[in-house]
Amino acid sequence: MIRPTLALLLLCGPAAAAGTISGPATVIDGDTIEVQGTRIHLYGIDAPETAQSCETAKGLEYRCGREAAHALRARIGSAPVTCEKHGPVAGGRLVGLCQVHGEDLSAWMAAQGLALASRQVTTAYVAQEGHAWATRRGIWAGTFEKPADWRHDRRRVEASAGADE
Repeated sequence: MIRPTLALLLLCGPAAAAGTISGPATVIDGDTIEVQGTRIHLYGIDAPETAQSCETAKGLEYRCGREAAHALRARIGSAPVTCEKHGPVAGGRLVGLCQVHGEDLSAWMAAQGLALASRQVTTAYVAQEGHAWATRRGIWAGTFEKPADWRHDRRRVEASAGADE
Protein backbone atom coordinates (compact mmCIF):
# COMPACT_ATOMS: atom_id res chain seq x y z
CA MET A 1 0.00 0.00 0.00
CA ILE A 2 1.30 3.46 -0.92
CA ARG A 3 1.14 6.05 1.84
CA PRO A 4 -0.69 9.34 1.00
CA THR A 5 2.52 11.38 1.25
CA LEU A 6 4.32 9.06 -1.15
CA ALA A 7 1.32 9.06 -3.49
CA LEU A 8 1.41 12.89 -3.58
CA LEU A 9 5.13 12.79 -4.35
CA LEU A 10 4.57 10.27 -7.16
CA LEU A 11 1.66 12.21 -8.67
CA CYS A 12 3.00 15.74 -8.34
CA GLY A 13 6.76 15.38 -8.16
CA PRO A 14 9.18 16.61 -5.50
CA ALA A 15 8.38 20.32 -5.93
CA ALA A 16 4.71 19.92 -5.01
CA ALA A 17 5.53 17.66 -2.07
CA ALA A 18 8.06 20.20 -0.78
CA GLY A 19 5.47 22.99 -0.79
CA THR A 20 6.36 24.61 -4.10
CA ILE A 21 3.94 25.26 -6.93
CA SER A 22 4.94 26.58 -10.35
CA GLY A 23 3.25 27.44 -13.59
CA PRO A 24 1.37 30.12 -15.43
CA ALA A 25 -0.45 32.50 -13.10
CA THR A 26 -3.77 34.26 -13.26
CA VAL A 27 -3.96 37.48 -11.27
CA ILE A 28 -7.04 37.65 -9.06
CA ASP A 29 -6.21 40.98 -7.41
CA GLY A 30 -3.15 42.95 -6.32
CA ASP A 31 -2.05 40.37 -3.77
CA THR A 32 -3.67 37.14 -4.94
CA ILE A 33 -2.81 34.90 -7.86
CA GLU A 34 -3.92 31.49 -9.02
CA VAL A 35 -1.38 28.87 -10.09
CA GLN A 36 -2.48 25.39 -11.21
CA GLY A 37 -5.98 25.99 -9.80
CA THR A 38 -4.66 27.05 -6.39
CA ARG A 39 -5.29 30.53 -5.02
CA ILE A 40 -2.22 32.00 -3.40
CA HIS A 41 -2.01 35.14 -1.30
CA LEU A 42 1.33 36.90 -1.80
CA TYR A 43 3.27 36.66 1.45
CA GLY A 44 3.79 39.76 3.56
CA ILE A 45 1.77 42.37 1.65
CA ASP A 46 -1.72 43.81 1.53
CA ALA A 47 -2.82 45.48 -1.72
CA PRO A 48 -5.92 47.61 -2.23
CA GLU A 49 -9.00 45.57 -3.06
CA THR A 50 -10.20 45.52 -6.67
CA ALA A 51 -13.22 47.72 -5.88
CA GLN A 52 -11.20 50.12 -3.71
CA SER A 53 -10.59 53.70 -4.82
CA CYS A 54 -7.82 56.09 -3.85
CA GLU A 55 -7.11 59.74 -4.66
CA THR A 56 -4.29 61.25 -6.64
CA ALA A 57 -2.26 64.17 -5.27
CA LYS A 58 -4.69 66.44 -7.15
CA GLY A 59 -7.68 64.85 -5.41
CA LEU A 60 -8.92 62.85 -8.39
CA GLU A 61 -10.40 59.46 -7.55
CA TYR A 62 -9.02 56.37 -9.29
CA ARG A 63 -9.41 52.60 -8.91
CA CYS A 64 -6.15 51.84 -7.10
CA GLY A 65 -7.12 48.21 -6.48
CA ARG A 66 -7.69 47.63 -10.16
CA GLU A 67 -4.44 49.45 -10.95
CA ALA A 68 -2.50 47.19 -8.52
CA ALA A 69 -3.93 44.05 -10.15
CA HIS A 70 -3.16 45.38 -13.63
CA ALA A 71 0.45 46.18 -12.67
CA LEU A 72 0.94 42.71 -11.16
CA ARG A 73 -0.52 41.11 -14.29
CA ALA A 74 1.84 43.15 -16.49
CA ARG A 75 4.85 42.27 -14.32
CA ILE A 76 4.13 38.55 -14.53
CA GLY A 77 3.17 38.57 -18.20
CA SER A 78 3.20 35.04 -19.58
CA ALA A 79 6.17 33.93 -17.48
CA PRO A 80 5.78 31.01 -15.08
CA VAL A 81 5.49 31.91 -11.40
CA THR A 82 7.05 29.82 -8.65
CA CYS A 83 5.53 30.01 -5.19
CA GLU A 84 6.92 28.48 -2.04
CA LYS A 85 4.36 27.77 0.65
CA HIS A 86 5.05 30.24 3.42
CA GLY A 87 2.96 30.03 6.54
CA PRO A 88 -0.59 28.86 7.17
CA VAL A 89 -3.58 29.12 4.92
CA ALA A 90 -5.18 32.57 5.32
CA GLY A 91 -8.88 32.95 4.59
CA GLY A 92 -9.00 29.75 2.57
CA ARG A 93 -5.97 30.77 0.49
CA LEU A 94 -2.48 29.42 0.56
CA VAL A 95 0.14 32.02 1.51
CA GLY A 96 3.18 31.91 -0.72
CA LEU A 97 6.46 33.61 -1.39
CA CYS A 98 6.12 33.96 -5.15
CA GLN A 99 8.71 34.82 -7.77
CA VAL A 100 8.80 35.51 -11.47
CA HIS A 101 12.20 35.55 -13.23
CA GLY A 102 13.73 35.17 -9.74
CA GLU A 103 12.12 38.40 -8.49
CA ASP A 104 10.02 38.42 -5.30
CA LEU A 105 6.58 39.68 -6.36
CA SER A 106 5.71 40.93 -2.86
CA ALA A 107 8.88 43.03 -2.75
CA TRP A 108 8.13 44.42 -6.20
CA MET A 109 4.53 45.34 -5.33
CA ALA A 110 5.62 47.11 -2.12
CA ALA A 111 8.47 48.94 -3.93
CA GLN A 112 6.07 50.18 -6.61
CA GLY A 113 3.73 51.58 -3.96
CA LEU A 114 1.01 49.15 -5.03
CA ALA A 115 0.80 47.27 -1.72
CA LEU A 116 1.52 47.83 1.94
CA ALA A 117 3.93 45.73 3.96
CA SER A 118 1.97 43.49 6.35
CA ARG A 119 4.00 44.26 9.47
CA GLN A 120 1.98 41.83 11.60
CA VAL A 121 3.20 39.03 9.30
CA THR A 122 6.79 40.09 8.53
CA THR A 123 9.02 43.15 8.37
CA ALA A 124 10.62 41.85 5.16
CA TYR A 125 8.93 44.46 2.93
CA VAL A 126 9.00 47.52 5.18
CA ALA A 127 12.08 48.96 3.43
CA GLN A 128 10.43 48.65 -0.01
CA GLU A 129 7.27 50.31 1.30
CA GLY A 130 9.36 53.07 2.89
CA HIS A 131 11.11 53.75 -0.41
CA ALA A 132 7.77 53.93 -2.24
CA TRP A 133 6.49 56.34 0.42
CA ALA A 134 9.63 58.52 0.22
CA THR A 135 9.43 58.73 -3.57
CA ARG A 136 5.60 59.06 -3.61
CA ARG A 137 5.09 56.04 -5.85
CA GLY A 138 1.76 54.33 -6.43
CA ILE A 139 -0.82 54.88 -3.71
CA TRP A 140 1.70 57.03 -1.78
CA ALA A 141 1.38 59.72 -4.48
CA GLY A 142 -2.02 60.67 -3.06
CA THR A 143 -4.34 59.52 -0.30
CA PHE A 144 -5.81 56.13 0.41
CA GLU A 145 -7.43 54.03 3.09
CA LYS A 146 -5.41 51.04 4.27
CA PRO A 147 -6.84 47.94 2.56
CA ALA A 148 -7.53 46.22 5.91
CA ASP A 149 -9.45 49.29 7.13
CA TRP A 150 -11.34 49.50 3.84
CA ARG A 151 -12.40 45.84 4.14
CA HIS A 152 -13.41 46.34 7.78
CA ASP A 153 -15.51 49.42 6.94
CA ARG A 154 -17.11 47.61 4.00
CA ARG A 155 -18.10 44.63 6.20
CA ARG A 156 -19.54 46.97 8.83
CA VAL A 157 -21.63 48.82 6.21
CA GLU A 158 -22.85 45.53 4.71
CA ALA A 159 -23.74 44.16 8.18
CA SER A 160 -25.58 47.36 9.00
CA ALA A 161 -27.52 47.22 5.72
CA GLY A 162 -28.44 43.59 6.41
CA ALA A 163 -29.69 44.46 9.89
CA ASP A 164 -31.97 47.17 8.45
CA GLU A 165 -33.84 44.70 6.22
